[in-house]
Amino acid sequence: MKLDAVKKEIEELRERIVYHANRYYLLDAPEITDSEYDALFRRLKELEANYPRFDDPLSPTKRVGGIVSEKFQKVRHALPMLSLSNVFSKEELAAFVHKMKRTVKNPSFVLEYKIDGLSVAIEYENGRLIRGSTRGDGLVGEDVTENIKTIRTLPLLLKNSIPRLVVRGEVYLRKSRFESLNRQQELLEKPLFANPRNAAAGSLRQLDAQITASRGLDIFIFNVEWADGVAFLTHSESLRYLQSQGFPVSPDYLILQDEESLYDAIAGRGEGREKLDFDIDGAVIKVDSLAQRDEIGSLPNAPKWATAYKYPPEMKPTLLQDILMQVGRTGVLTPTALLSPVRLAGTTVSRATLHNKDFIREKDVRIGDTVLVRKAGEIIPEVVSVDLSKRPADSLPYIFPSVCPSCGETVYNDEGEAAVRCTNGACPAQLLRNLIHFASRDAMNIEGLGPALLGLFTKEGLVKDVSDLYHLEEQKVASFEGLGEKSARNLKKSIEQSKSLCLSRLLFGLGIGQIGVKASAAIAKHFLTMDAIAAATAEELMAVKDIGEVSAQNVAHYFASEENLKLIERLKAAGLHMQYIKTATGHQLEGMSFVLTGTLPTLKREEASAWIEKAGGKVSSSVSKNTTYVLAGTEAGGKLDKARSLGIPIIDEESFLTMLK
Repeated sequence: MKLDAVKKEIEELRERIVYHANRYYLLDAPEITDSEYDALFRRLKELEANYPRFDDPLSPTKRVGGIVSEKFQKVRHALPMLSLSNVFSKEELAAFVHKMKRTVKNPSFVLEYKIDGLSVAIEYENGRLIRGSTRGDGLVGEDVTENIKTIRTLPLLLKNSIPRLVVRGEVYLRKSRFESLNRQQELLEKPLFANPRNAAAGSLRQLDAQITASRGLDIFIFNVEWADGVAFLTHSESLRYLQSQGFPVSPDYLILQDEESLYDAIAGRGEGREKLDFDIDGAVIKVDSLAQRDEIGSLPNAPKWATAYKYPPEMKPTLLQDILMQVGRTGVLTPTALLSPVRLAGTTVSRATLHNKDFIREKDVRIGDTVLVRKAGEIIPEVVSVDLSKRPADSLPYIFPSVCPSCGETVYNDEGEAAVRCTNGACPAQLLRNLIHFASRDAMNIEGLGPALLGLFTKEGLVKDVSDLYHLEEQKVASFEGLGEKSARNLKKSIEQSKSLCLSRLLFGLGIGQIGVKASAAIAKHFLTMDAIAAATAEELMAVKDIGEVSAQNVAHYFASEENLKLIERLKAAGLHMQYIKTATGHQLEGMSFVLTGTLPTLKREEASAWIEKAGGKVSSSVSKNTTYVLAGTEAGGKLDKARSLGIPIIDEESFLTMLK
C-alpha cells in the first residue's frame, strides 16, 4: 500500500471517528452501530501500528494513554483561576444587580448553571490540546493532561487553529453514570462514592489514565481565559465561539437584564434541577460585556462582575417505619431506614442509610421516630437527626440483631469495630458477591467468570457456594445462550488451573473481613497449610507480622464456624492447593529492578511482574537511575522516553523470556 494512500486513509479514519464520537457522546444521536464504530477504531489502530511514521499523540486512539506517574507535575496558570462570591437570597441578588448598574450603564447578565464538579484549565496551541490542569490554589494546579484527554466530549483538535487558547471548564460525572458506578462498587463490596462531585475529582486525579477513562467523566466549558488570534466583545459571544469549535459549553445559558427575571430563572432552575443529569449547587450570574467587566474590576480572589446564587440544602422530616438489615460480601450487616415516602431534591425518598450499629446508638434512632432526612451530595439519602419531641411514649431502643437475617448464624461484633458481621461463608445473602471476589484476579484468577455469568449460575441453582464452581459440567455451561462449547471449555480450563494456585490466593478468595492480599500472603507464609491456619488462635495469628487484633479475630471467627470448615473440606476434595508455595524459583534476576510499560505481545503485565519476582527481581512503577531494565511493549508511554534520557536499557518480551531461561 502506497504511503500517500495510507496517510490519507489514516486522516479520514481519524476524522470519521471524531465525528461519530461527537454524534454519540455530544448529541446522543449516533449514526452507526457500536460494532461499526469499533471496526473503524480497530482499523485505525492497525494502520498506526504498521506505519508509526504517521503516529499522532492527538489521534482518537490515544485518548486512553494508560500513563502512570509517581505524582502530578505542578502547572502555573496563565491567569489566576479566581473563585466566586456567593449570594443566598433574593435580596442579596438584587443588591448585586444594583451595584453593577451603579458601576456601568445598562449591563446585561449571563445566567449559567453552577455545575458541581472540579474546575480545570485546558490549553491549546495552534489548535491542539497541549495541557490540562486542575484549579489547585488558583495560581498553581496539577498537570492532569493524560486524564483530561480521556473525556470524550472534549476536542483534542479545534476546528479553527489559533496560536493559543486557554479555556476554563468544570469536570463532572453524570448522575446516571454515578449511579451505575455505585452499583458496580456495591456488587464488588467496595466503598461507595459519596457524591458525583467527589467521584469526579477522585477520578480525574487517578495516576492511571485507564482508570479515569473507565469512570466516564464529562465536562462543560464556561469561560475563555486567554485567546490569541480571536477577539470577543461579550461573554455570550465567546460561548458561541467555543460551541463552534466543538466544546460542550454551559447548557441553556440565558441573557437577562434585571433582578426579577434573574431571580425567576434561578428559582425555576432550582425547582427543575432533579430533571438534569448533572448536579448543580446554584446558578452563576455574570456581566456579559467584557469591556464592562474591565471597568468593574476584580478583588484579589474573585471578580466583582460575577457571583453565584447558592441553593440551600434540602432537608425534610418523615416517619421511620422500620429498619432493614442488608448483608454484604464480607458479611457486614448494614442497617437501612425504611421511610414514609417524602419528596427531597426532586425525587421521592423512601430509604436512607443508617451506616452502622454505632450510628444508631449515638443518635438513638428508633422505629416510629420522626427523623430529618437529607441527600448527601443530592444522591445518597441519610438520616441527619431525630425529632425527640415527636417520639411515641411507648418507644423502645433499637436492638441490633444477634443472628444473621439471611442465614440465621450468630453474628460477630468486635468491640473495637463498628461493623457487625456474619462469618458464615455459605450465607445466601453473600453468595454472589463472594463468588465474584473468589474468581477475581487477585484471588483465584478464573478468567471468563465475571459477575454476569456468576449471576446466571446462581439464578439457575448451579452454584450454591464457591466449591460448586469446581463441579460445573462443561456440557451444562455450553447449553446457556451466548456461551457454546469453546467458551465452556475455556472456562473449565481456567477453573482447573486455579486449583494449583498458592494457599495465600485461596485464603484471600475466602473473603474474610479485613484480610487483603498482603495479609493473606503473610498468614499463609507463616502457617504454611490451611489446616494450621484453621487451628490457630487469635493470639497466634497476631504473632504474624502486620496482623492486628481485629484481623486476627476475624480469621479466628471465620474458622470457628462449622459451615466454613465444611466449605474448606469441599474445596480440599475438589483438589485445591492447601499449602503455601514459595514465590522465588530462581536467582536469574536477583538484584535487578524492572519497570514495565506498554502492552506485551503474549504476557499480561501482572504475569510478567510475577515472573520477575519469582526469579528474585523487583518491579518498580517508575523509571529512575536505579532501574536495571525497562520491559516495553506496544503503546509504551512516557516511561520509555525517561529510560532513553537516563540511558536505561530497554528490552522486549522475547529478550525478557530469554533472560528467564
